[in-house]
Amino acid sequence: MKSVALLLIMALAQSVSAFSTIKPVVTRSSLVSSPVSSSTSLNVADLDTVALVAGQENYGFAVVALGEALWSFGQAPSFSNAKVFIPAVIAAGVLGAVSGPMITSGDASSVALGLEIATGVTVLLGASYLARLFATFSPSPKEITFLGLLFAIAGFIAFSQNLVVDGFVTLPNLPSIPLPQIPLGLGEDIDTSYGL
Repeated sequence: MKSVALLLIMALAQSVSAFSTIKPVVTRSSLVSSPVSSSTSLNVADLDTVALVAGQENYGFAVVALGEALWSFGQAPSFSNAKVFIPAVIAAGVLGAVSGPMITSGDASSVALGLEIATGVTVLLGASYLARLFATFSPSPKEITFLGLLFAIAGFIAFSQNLVVDGFVTLPNLPSIPLPQIPLGLGEDIDTSYGL
């Protein structure tokens, strides 16, 4: 049974690579020749990259949610423990059938809505994991549930970061508050003629 669990964890670790991000290659010529722009709209190439990366994160998280439920059920297979599949199947269904196609569509408004839906799914699935962790009795060990909670937190961070960094959601700016100036005393008044 431990070898099956090890294989499942290795498969989950492989799907975690979907949470990685692609970093753009910056060359000296691209820095010199392109003027600085303050627009928040995405270029077509940027939107394609966002759709690719966020789509991988989305489908990867769906696989992880189902893998966690399968492993938890495999530790204590019973009809009463089959309830671990309910939130995982719903989350995987929403991620795979609703937000996944929206994120990978290439349309900016559709990508934004898909990321918002995926972010909401991570919050609800994280709440489900918390409820299972705080339950007084669990037929299966709670370690994998805690790992699922960590993946839900990572998914939330990834999806919300894509929303904010890629310009789909703009956060409000706080007004600048004038702060008092404190003299630091940089040593102008220090007598350095001692001992001479």
